[in-house]
Amino acid sequence: MTAAILGFALFSLLVAMAPGPDTLLVLRNCLRGGRRTGSATALGAAAGSLAWGVAAALGLAAALQRWDAAFTVVRLAGAAYLVFLGAQVLWAQRRSAAAAAVEVPDEGGQAPGAGEAFRQGLLSCLLNPKVGVFFVAVVPQFLPEGGGSALGTTLLFGAVDAAVAGVWLLLVAAGATHLLGWLRRPRVHRNLERTTGGVLVALGVGTAVEG
Repeated sequence: MTAAILGFALFSLLVAMAPGPDTLLVLRNCLRGGRRTGSATALGAAAGSLAWGVAAALGLAAALQRWDAAFTVVRLAGAAYLVFLGAQVLWAQRRSAAAAAVEVPDEGGQAPGAGEAFRQGLLSCLLNPKVGVFFVAVVPQFLPEGGGSALGTTLLFGAVDAAVAGVWLLLVAAGATHLLGWLRRPRVHRNLERTTGGVLVALGVGTAVEG
């Protein structure tokens, strides 16, 4: 059982390290509000991952995967949320640039509070049905024979995945914090905001159009 947990934890780490919406949100909120805001986003994403693990253990994720209409609704809701976040970033950046041009202080780029950052991370994960599919498709590959109930083991793996994702994203937030001085240079900040907004919109559109 220990070997199965370690193997699953390593696999979860590799998945978490692949850049995705959660990582982009952590970096963006770190840039806006510092380590506390980025860490809150990371914890929200980890909580969403844990919720998907519980759903998979209870069979909800598998049912969602089989029920095309429900899966499509969740997928499109997640796509719309990503597009909304990306458009919000791009609009704030546009307002900031316009305000700078006329030397008027801009308030459109205010950092989200810890609660709002947590909610963004949570929704980013909860509205991504691929996380549920990940549990349904991957967890059975690590279930040891005679290792206890599938429900209990899947719940355990859900907790492991949430912990791994949370720790990785917290490390991302900590690393970004050390680079804040460089990241907040006007030119770097502007380009990062535009890139992040564009990537979030592209991810949302890609999620919406994929079959």
